[in-house]
Amino acid sequence: MIKQELFSLKSVYREDMQIYGYRFGQGEKTACIVGAIRGNEVQQLYICALLVDTLKNLEAKGAILYNKEIMVIPSVNHYSMNIGRRFWPNDNTDINRMFPGYALGETTQRIAAGVFEAVKEYQYGVQCASFYMPGDFVPHIRMMETGYHNTSLACMFGLPYVLLRKPRPFDTTLLNYNWQIWNTNAFSLYTNETDRIDASSAHLAVSAILRFLSRMGVIHYNGHSGYISSVLSDEELRTVKSCAGGIFRRLVNPGDEVTFGQELAEIVDPLEGTVNYQILSPTDGVIFFAHHNPLVMENTAVFRIIKRMHI
Repeated sequence: MIKQELFSLKSVYREDMQIYGYRFGQGEKTACIVGAIRGNEVQQLYICALLVDTLKNLEAKGAILYNKEIMVIPSVNHYSMNIGRRFWPNDNTDINRMFPGYALGETTQRIAAGVFEAVKEYQYGVQCASFYMPGDFVPHIRMMETGYHNTSLACMFGLPYVLLRKPRPFDTTLLNYNWQIWNTNAFSLYTNETDRIDASSAHLAVSAILRFLSRMGVIHYNGHSGYISSVLSDEELRTVKSCAGGIFRRLVNPGDEVTFGQELAEIVDPLEGTVNYQILSPTDGVIFFAHHNPLVMENTAVFRIIKRMHI
């Protein structure tokens, strides 16, 4: 294992910011895994830390194949993580909306440029990502339909679902999108949590990455064969919104099967404790995403359901 400084940023009042990559094996740039780009992505940081430890042991056993290099970048934005902020603390900008970056631009543009310069030549790229809405997911791989995507490769992770979605104009500044444009097979990996550690889904994510690397001929690894992935489009998900604001009491979890009319959650009056509204399922299906914050605002997307196709 080689610990390499990929980018550094001078600071007047704090220690200099240094972004490190951990390299395993040597030869052609084969696979790169990127962890926490946002300051609240503790779960993503934890996944990469576990991966670094596992790959270190595999390398010591000679399990990384000849002429293959793997790089893991556990954290890109620990400046924000250290003070409990999701975005860059000085101007509240999102590093993951700055790719491919600009070396002479604003701070977050320079960080994105330094990171992208280090990762853009890898054959496979995996970002341990988080969603903009607070909540829990069924573990899955997400890809944008750029014309460079490959769902067959995404299924090699052995996770329950692969989700395809059409990119919107502001998605062109994401790491995943730019990786694909620069001819990297890019995948975003989502697990149950973001700002809290869920050990079970973190280990599931590590196993999925190792499974993918094994199937791509990068490492020798014997593990669970995983799931036969179902490929979904974003149009196959039904969004359920809250009908009012209040205390959110969730009654179902990601992965649960639900039926039409089933109660999914209750909205409780924050002052009087009465159940003012019940959120009911509009379809038969499987819970894909579920809001988890204790409070909810009116018209917030609180569930996404994989609609069951009736035959």
